[in-house]
Amino acid sequence: MGPGRLEAFSDGVLAVIITIMVLELKVPLSRDPAALLSLWPTFLSYLLSYLVVAIYWVNHHRMFHLCRRVDNAVLWTNMLCLFGISFIPFATAYLGQDGFTPFATAVYGASLLLANVAIMPLRIVLAGQLKNEPQYAASIRRAAIKSWVSATLYAAGIPLAYVNPALTLFLCFVVAVIYFLPNAWLGEKSGH
Repeated sequence: MGPGRLEAFSDGVLAVIITIMVLELKVPLSRDPAALLSLWPTFLSYLLSYLVVAIYWVNHHRMFHLCRRVDNAVLWTNMLCLFGISFIPFATAYLGQDGFTPFATAVYGASLLLANVAIMPLRIVLAGQLKNEPQYAASIRRAAIKSWVSATLYAAGIPLAYVNPALTLFLCFVVAVIYFLPNAWLGEKSGH
């Protein structure tokens, strides 16, 4: 099997994950605008989760453009990655329905940590395929740094949910922003 087939399968799984999340956006029974505005926790949790899943899709896409061969290690670490991401819709719905209570926010943070940790073995396996190609060393290092920083922030956010749920959501947003920042903060020179 080539990388394209596995990437297409993964794209389908991620599309289903996003579809499940959007199906949790329920139309209010009342026509009153206040009823729609009262759904802001659901919309906010969906927005953040959509952003997170989009980041996973972009990074997954980038990783598979570097994939040299699909073997059992790639197959199973990819399945682990998708498994971790597949919990995001549940946690998103729970967070939105529970209105950012400490426990719901901690569950949400834990689901994002799970997805982050679940993609790490896939990164390691694919990096192993590139170990003899030095032109990819900086890219692999940047991805590893972002992954570990993200895991640390998600892990810190779980207990912070019991202090203030907004802190946890802020850290989750910071992780998303990290993936949009130029890589200069990771030691990459401009123009590369």
